Amino acid sequence: MKISFVLASVVFGAVVSATPVVQEAVCGVDSQVLSESWIGAKKNVKATTLFCPGLTKVGRSVLEERQAAPVNVCGATCNTNCFSPAGGGPDPNECHVIADALRYESENTGAIFQVNNTAGGNMIAMQYRSCRTFFLNQDLQPLAYCRTDWAALIDWIAPNCQATQNAHGGNCVASDQRWVQHA
Repeated sequence: MKISFVLASVVFGAVVSATPVVQEAVCGVDSQVLSESWIGAKKNVKATTLFCPGLTKVGRSVLEERQAAPVNVCGATCNTNCFSPAGGGPDPNECHVIADALRYESENTGAIFQVNNTAGGNMIAMQYRSCRTFFLNQDLQPLAYCRTDWAALIDWIAPNCQATQNAHGGNCVASDQRWVQHA
């Protein structure tokens, strides 16, 4: 099923899931936590910037990437997938807390954020209780993505990829494969 969402700032993968540890499940054991903070009006959503060496594409030097303007992928289309079989998915209400935190940050910090594809961090992950979501930049250059687009995608995937749909979370992969969003 194809769904178009306005994607904010940096192109990165967002996924909603109930995986034990997002960084190990996606990045592998060689992932590096670059920063951690708490976002939202109540500061109850953990936001982590990660570097996943095994998922970084090579082709540009660090200097070239640092000097390149990020490609804005807000509003880009993506293809959604639900993970089967049923069982173990996130609580959609807990995922909605993350979506609300992203909307709050959009209004108070800025609508767009950047995700690099070097040691500067190619993934941003967020967690609130059972819900974990991430945006992964799979491109050769920095991406910019809209926080409100990420929030909308979380609010769509979390309730529509549950046990009643024989699923346990899902993702949305950019039509051009530059980013993935998991929820």
